[in-house]
Amino acid sequence: MTDKFELIRLESNEAGTFGALCHGGQVFCLTLEPPDRNNAPDISCIPAGRYNCRRVRSPRFGPTFEVTGVPGRTHILFHQGNVAADTNGCVLLGSRYGALGRVRGVLDSGAAFGAFMARCDGLDGFELTISRTQGEG
Repeated sequence: MTDKFELIRLESNEAGTFGALCHGGQVFCLTLEPPDRNNAPDISCIPAGRYNCRRVRSPRFGPTFEVTGVPGRTHILFHQGNVAADTNGCVLLGSRYGALGRVRGVLDSGAAFGAFMARCDGLDGFELTISRTQGEG
């Protein structure tokens, strides 16, 4: 049986696409992706849908998971960061929403990423379902 995670999007605007990551029916961390820019590589959030994620070792971020099967895109990782400018089209994890200066983002990213990796201990992959934000077509 494959483990399943769900990314529930809550809000999308120019500051980014904010959501919650759930596992086993429980929210365990918050997410930040870039704004929706029609799935453009490096600058857009991932389209809503179902994807497979696989364990990888990133030269920059170390052990993590890659979201695979996104049309026209590769190297979409879960990693630490605080604001949409840190994403490069990836999914940032945080423990709470807040701001760095005047820029909205996710905070306590290191703790959230550590909790995510601990939850994924022993997994080589998982299924990720991404839901649309309210009002999104």
